Amino acid sequence: MSSELVSGFKVRRVLPSKYGRMVGPFVLFDHIGPAVFNTGQGFDVGPHPHIGLAAVTYLIDGEIVHRDSLGKVQALRPVEVSWMTAGSGIVHSERTPPEARASGSNFFGIQAWVAFPCRHEEVAADFAHYSEPEIPRTCARGVEFTLIAGASDGLVSPVKTFSDMVFAEIVLTSGARYQVKPEHHERAVYVVAGEVEIVGRPGSFREAELMLLEPGAEIVLKAPAFHSTRLMLLGGEPFSEPRHVYWNFVSSSTERIEQAKTDWR
Repeated sequence: MSSELVSGFKVRRVLPSKYGRMVGPFVLFDHIGPAVFNTGQGFDVGPHPHIGLAAVTYLIDGEIVHRDSLGKVQALRPVEVSWMTAGSGIVHSERTPPEARASGSNFFGIQAWVAFPCRHEEVAADFAHYSEPEIPRTCARGVEFTLIAGASDGLVSPVKTFSDMVFAEIVLTSGARYQVKPEHHERAVYVVAGEVEIVGRPGSFREAELMLLEPGAEIVLKAPAFHSTRLMLLGGEPFSEPRHVYWNFVSSSTERIEQAKTDWR
């Protein structure tokens, strides 16, 4: 995992990593913050391009405003989901809104890039926003499961995807257990905060660690006593063709990436 400073706070890049370049269709996974912005400060990512992917943003705390070359302007808040289809090409920015910048604010979230099957890489660009009531969630026996995209645990997200996948947030309270469903071929669990153990195996995984799970294995996760943990589950079916990543461009074709670089220049 690598990390860098963006707007003065840490962004931890979990994917790609030395353990693997992709998990299902996921080619990038960023753990952003947590950060505290004083008066006048904020999150600022200026206009930049994408092709061949969907950028999925999910906030745990704070607020950002998305603007893009389609003319879409949308505020994103906790437990809402933004799914930006880059496809044949889009330019966007992400910033703290003026009201939050004036008063000071917190910021904490996850952003992932989802690659597309070859036949969908050049779809028309689009942006979709899903409010909190639209996002499926279950709460039982100390487990809060929020399905951001895809399907799992008997839930289906309304987010329009282009391949089989799962992307979810799991919050476990003290001692709670969650069984990771085996239906997706490639799966990984990332520890956003706290720690978690795999039942029947020694040791535990701590904040900022990624667990790659064996295909088909029925894994049971357990939170420690007297502490909660926040996790992200991601995965899906792998692609038969490799994906090339350069800067903000993703494609099965290196020639297409060269064209995108030329277009942006």
